[in-house]
Amino acid sequence: MSDEPKSQETQLVEETTKLLVDKGRIVEAGWIGFVIACKLKDAPPTQLVEMRRAFFAGATHIFSSMLTFLEAGAEPTEKDMQRMDKLHDELKQFQKELEQHAKRRN
Repeated sequence: MSDEPKSQETQLVEETTKLLVDKGRIVEAGWIGFVIACKLKDAPPTQLVEMRRAFFAGATHIFSSMLTFLEAGAEPTEKDMQRMDKLHDELKQFQKELEQHAKRRN
C-alpha cells in the first residue's frame, strides 16, 4: 500500500464499495465507482441507464463464464488458475486503456 494520502474521490469510492458489498451489491458498487471515476454524474439519464445495463451485463457475463469454466471440486485446479490469470490480464489491459483515455480527456 502507498503512504500517499488518498483523494476524496478515492475515499468516497472505497467507503461506498464497502457499504454496498456488505449489502450484497458488489456490482452496484463497481458501477458507482465507475460513474465517479469517469465523472459521469452530469451525463444524460438515458445514457446512464444504458451504460448501467451494459455494465451489469458485463458483470453477468464474467460471473456466468467463471461458473462454466471453473473445474468441479473444492480446490482450484492449475487450469482454473490459468484461466483466471488470463481473465485478470485481459481486465488489466482494459484498465490501461481506460486510464489512457482518461488522460487524453484531461
